[in-house]
Amino acid sequence: MKVRIYKPAKSTMQSGRANSRQWVLEYETETPRRPEDLMGWTSAGDTLGQVRLRFKSKAAAIAFAEEKGWEYALQEPKKRIIQPRSYMDNFKYRPPQEEKTG
Repeated sequence: MKVRIYKPAKSTMQSGRANSRQWVLEYETETPRRPEDLMGWTSAGDTLGQVRLRFKSKAAAIAFAEEKGWEYALQEPKKRIIQPRSYMDNFKYRPPQEEKTG
């Protein structure tokens, strides 16, 4: 069985990063997804696609997958780059050519 271990990005509807600290283990779908004839919803014959397990650390998620004998793919989170700016910089005039390069 194949699983994917990753750290989810924050939702676009939230300003903080509270729910993005845990690692998630989810199963790879083994059957193709296809639209259902009656309602048009996307469906799959594999019900494991609905299961997501959350872990406090990457090591705990990897240990769980290895304990079960599952093949896993690890996706490292992208590093967050924060450029410190003062509040005054929000209102600072920048000529058009400076905005494109910086």
